[in-house]
Amino acid sequence: MAASLSRTPGNAPKPIRTLKALRQTIRGCRSDGETIALVPTMGALHDGHLALVRLAKTKADRAVVSIYVNPKQFAPHEDFGRYPRDEAGDRAKLATAGADFVWLPDTALMYPDAFATRIVAEGAALGLETDFRPHFFGGVTTVVAKLFNQVTPDFAIFGEKDFQQLAVIRQMVRDLDMPLSIVGAPTTRERDGLALSSRNAYLSAAERAIAPTLNRAIREAAARAKSGQRPDGAAAAAAATIGAAGFASVDYVAIRDAATLGPYATGRPGRVLAAAWLGKTRLIDNVKI
Repeated sequence: MAASLSRTPGNAPKPIRTLKALRQTIRGCRSDGETIALVPTMGALHDGHLALVRLAKTKADRAVVSIYVNPKQFAPHEDFGRYPRDEAGDRAKLATAGADFVWLPDTALMYPDAFATRIVAEGAALGLETDFRPHFFGGVTTVVAKLFNQVTPDFAIFGEKDFQQLAVIRQMVRDLDMPLSIVGAPTTRERDGLALSSRNAYLSAAERAIAPTLNRAIREAAARAKSGQRPDGAAAAAAATIGAAGFASVDYVAIRDAATLGPYATGRPGRVLAAAWLGKTRLIDNVKI
């Protein structure tokens, strides 16, 4: 049953728009003994997203990609209205990566009238992003929990570019005993080191030339921290480099324990995490220590 539902003409993944149709499709997969991996996205797909889909296909029999621009994770002053949307282009790209189904819920389904429940994340969600976007992880955890309940995947694939988000999702799954495994995927980058992001489309040509400085600076910070330099000093040097390159402002450069996002100690696995504004575009990145 699942095989007959998985593709539309031209090898494109089957679009699904109603919860009834999604659950029927998932039941068909389960009745055939198939496992399911979910790749949650907001669309505007690039090669980084497609790498997540290909990883999903190595973990499970069926790959479901959700596309939903979630208004709950945008503050009123942020770019919800102009966030890039291209359903037809996204579906064509997903055909090349082997996705089986595209879950395309609308806001009336995700947040119907009188919707009044949300997940409040603490622990790994405190600090860094929430110092600047206090609404963010409440929106992320709520929508991801809904997607998990809708798709009921065995695996969910998230990119390491949003490293704090990955830690928060892992924490939510662990704390709420959700029956799936979270898989982190390495960041996909341009040749000059810039992490792929849907928001890179906002960059002007001049800004695009400056953007790789973010990655170079945090790599230098990682090397300094690994060699024993104090984390605050290494982070401050990276922030200075980023600012001097022409970034408008630096929200943070932080060196943290990779497992807990708490203070980093030399010899432990660590991460250097950064967020900075280049013109009107906010870029984030991280590298391991």
